[in-house]
Amino acid sequence: MLTIGGLGFLLACVFGSYIMSGGSLEPLIEAMPFELLTIGGAALGTFIMSNSMHDVKHTMGAFKKVLKGPSFHKVDYVELLSLMYYFTRLATTKGAMALEAHIEKPAESPAFQKFPKIVANHHATAIICDYLRMVGMNADDPHQIEDLMGRELKKTLHEELHPSHAIQSMADALPALGIVAAVLGVIKTMSHINEPPAVLGAMIGGALVGTFLGVLMAYGMAGPVAARMKGVVEEEAKYFDVIRAVLVAHLHGNAPQVSVETGRKMAPNEHMPSFSELETAVQAVQM
Repeated sequence: MLTIGGLGFLLACVFGSYIMSGGSLEPLIEAMPFELLTIGGAALGTFIMSNSMHDVKHTMGAFKKVLKGPSFHKVDYVELLSLMYYFTRLATTKGAMALEAHIEKPAESPAFQKFPKIVANHHATAIICDYLRMVGMNADDPHQIEDLMGRELKKTLHEELHPSHAIQSMADALPALGIVAAVLGVIKTMSHINEPPAVLGAMIGGALVGTFLGVLMAYGMAGPVAARMKGVVEEEAKYFDVIRAVLVAHLHGNAPQVSVETGRKMAPNEHMPSFSELETAVQAVQM
């Protein structure tokens, strides 16, 4: 909602100052539909040409992130760390094979069932189960696991950032597409060079609307949306860094409490639970 509020404030300032300075909305209203069709249609065409169908769908879905913001908050990090504490404690006291009942069918696991939001996040559940399964297969070299998880998370982050890159590329093109629309307007004006100055002035003004819209849409709309998309994706990636930090710390032989404390430090400061909050949460976890 903050994004929508910012957009409304931007438009109010731009058009409000124009009106207060004596500008008339009539030439803008007359030219805007045609200019928007030219600029928006060209921008959409370039977007489709430069992306696969999967990327197009991915980008459309990513707009939800702009409106909703990051999916993970303090309570989600507390739940994740509590679950990781349960698993690391279970592996420490009963061995890695004791995890098998939980990681093979997470939907039926009593541990996972305590945290339905984690189960609903198929990516997080898969990351936890896959690497705990590898630990059960004696792949317990912490450096190897850290490197493997790091490469997988980097790959995932790269894929999740594609929508923001695609929108930013479109934002970079919008000013030039605005010039295209303006040039077409000038060509149209020149074909009516025998008209009175008042008519020519109105036609030139309409042509300049294209340049105005191209710049406004680039730096006032598409650019900020791309930046917000990127910020949300990068913040959500911290959630998976917490999983990696806890698992690697566990493989280094640390106690479960130390492992989850290591993971806590990887949470974004805005959503990082305090030491006492996490301690209270993990103490409530039953074996």
